[in-house]
Amino acid sequence: MSTAYAVAASVTDPEMPMLTLADLGVLREVEQCGRDVVVTITPTYSGCPAMATMRDDLVHRLSDAGFDARVVVALSPAWSSDWITEHGRQALRDHGLSAPGPAPTSGGPIPLTLMPTARLVSCPRCGSAKTELTSEFGATACKALY
Repeated sequence: MSTAYAVAASVTDPEMPMLTLADLGVLREVEQCGRDVVVTITPTYSGCPAMATMRDDLVHRLSDAGFDARVVVALSPAWSSDWITEHGRQALRDHGLSAPGPAPTSGGPIPLTLMPTARLVSCPRCGSAKTELTSEFGATACKALY
């Protein structure tokens, strides 16, 4: 692991500071050539307002470590909750947040259901699957409340 990667991987998410960008799966790549660094990040969703803060935090932390950094945003492939590390999932549970389940796969047949589908969200405190959606949006647009 390069020094630049270690610095970038330690930057926390501005909305969920218990997670690093690496644990959230937003940090995609860190290319280092001497003191020049290019960091590639992918937003959790395309309208994520925290992207500017993430970019600024990465540039400042890398600059403080002696690097000349540039941040590139990659929208493809789209971020997937599958990219959250196990450490990140545990950090979410430790803070009372339920980590998203696996993302649907893009290959193979797609089952057709005529009834509304429900997302299975386990309680982060007791693990029960007997949860119900109270709001599609929480403190930020990407946080539903159960």
